[in-house]
Amino acid sequence: MINFFEGIFNSFYKNLIAGDAWLVVLKGLWVTILISFLGLFFGTILGALLCFLRISKIKVLRKTSQFIIAVLRGSPVLLLLMLLYYVAFANSRIDAVIIAVIAFSLNSAAHISEVMRSAVEAVDHKQLEAARMLGFSKPKAFFAITLPQAAIIAKPVYQSAVVNLIQWTSVVGYVTITDLTRTVNNIGARTGDPFFALFFGILIYLGLSYLVYALFSIGEKRGELK
Repeated sequence: MINFFEGIFNSFYKNLIAGDAWLVVLKGLWVTILISFLGLFFGTILGALLCFLRISKIKVLRKTSQFIIAVLRGSPVLLLLMLLYYVAFANSRIDAVIIAVIAFSLNSAAHISEVMRSAVEAVDHKQLEAARMLGFSKPKAFFAITLPQAAIIAKPVYQSAVVNLIQWTSVVGYVTITDLTRTVNNIGARTGDPFFALFFGILIYLGLSYLVYALFSIGEKRGELK
């Protein structure tokens, strides 16, 4: 038993303490969080735009957005990332992190737009009609009646989309970005103890996932208090 704990301590020291490896892990973690946050932020904005076009009564806009969503949802995010990095921006000086943000923004936008559309369509349209009869303008009725209910419906799936986005960023090492996954992999290769380094990386991703769940839970509790 003593040898077991000693081995764990030695692995911990070798992978995270020696040579200030923990600082390298923190830098990789920051890159992962940055790409995830910006990808989610811009993906949500673009997703809302695609959702608006998707439910538009103008057929051209509706069909165009439907095609864009289908292509982005059906394309593996890794291939999209590599296409942007090695082809579209191959001769540019744009930082790889920015290219990764663009790729994940596009990919997440397609998924988020469908989450939004499904939530909006799930709200009873008779409530919207009743609000219009009471003198609400169409935009005001949407923001006062439809949007709050759609947000509640979309919350669980949107939450999962956020967690999936964080996990998907683990592929950015393919375009030379030193994120959390690439960092722990490099440490494991250097120390010759890949199991501990990779397992520690999994624990960090789990921590990020449960942090997302906690943030959504806090937001839900505040909404209940109001």
